[in-house]
Amino acid sequence: GEEVTQTPKHLVKGEGQKAKLYCAPIKGYSYFFWYQRVLKKEFKFLISFQNENVFDETGMPKERFSAKCPPNSPCSLEIQATKLKDSAAYFCASSQSTVLNIS
Repeated sequence: GEEVTQTPKHLVKGEGQKAKLYCAPIKGYSYFFWYQRVLKKEFKFLISFQNENVFDETGMPKERFSAKCPPNSPCSLEIQATKLKDSAAYFCASSQSTVLNIS
């Protein structure tokens, strides 16, 4: 099946540095999501996009994190000045819609 492609696979940064992660969404899928997972615990929702527009940013720590999904290029998640608590696995996901339409 189709899948998203994340780069880089691993990123090591010292505290206070800038970190940038990329994810190529599935072509033709309208919705895109970033999640953060610290120490194999639950997935924390960060932000979602509908095409290139922010759809829901309720989970985003906006003082240091930013994200964008430019048309025809990978989506990116950037951390301005990394903190120890940012050490985590970052996951991206693509979806054709946000909810199931029950007809």
